[in-house]
Amino acid sequence: MGSSSKAQKITDDNRVKIFNNPVLDMLTKTHIAFPLTIFPIFSGVVLYLGAARYGLGIGELFGIFLFGFLLFTLVEYLVHRNIFHLAPTTEFREKIAYNFHGIHHEQPKDKKRLAMPIVVSTILAFAFLGIFYLIVGKYSFAFTPGFVMGYATYIGVHYSVHAFKAPKNFLKVLWVNHAIHHFKDDTVAYGVSSPLWDVIFGTLPPKKAA
Repeated sequence: MGSSSKAQKITDDNRVKIFNNPVLDMLTKTHIAFPLTIFPIFSGVVLYLGAARYGLGIGELFGIFLFGFLLFTLVEYLVHRNIFHLAPTTEFREKIAYNFHGIHHEQPKDKKRLAMPIVVSTILAFAFLGIFYLIVGKYSFAFTPGFVMGYATYIGVHYSVHAFKAPKNFLKVLWVNHAIHHFKDDTVAYGVSSPLWDVIFGTLPPKKAA
């Protein structure tokens, strides 16, 4: 028990550093409270603009929001599978995969690296709003909030499965699947917020693995 507890304790001294510069390395970390506060506010403001400025109705806002949310779950799955677990066929690809996600697999108890750095994710949220506006116009004011809240849900689930015990209800499968991905087989269970795309793409862990 002593060695196990010691191995799981993450301190500033034994955290893996991405940058030697302490300021730059600090910017690679974030407290979960920041994105879980900022992105719902961002989404709410953008939805309000969609209704007040562009005249989007409740049905349009709700339907397009859900579509954006669902699309993010697909993006989450594809990025996790194809970028975070990029095959290390070259030194550059290995470095990309390690800095993006390998550190998390090495130290899954490091709570400060369970979400994208807040500066990066905030810039991306505004960038996506601009990109989606160029593609779908006013509907981006419903689609972007859904997409961003998909991300907020993802990091909320991701933090929970690492920080808290599994609940005794239907959500337990999220804890089980992610534990299998981390500690048994990282070629399955790429979906964190939902097993939907693992089912569709055939990467759901077999029941015996659970």
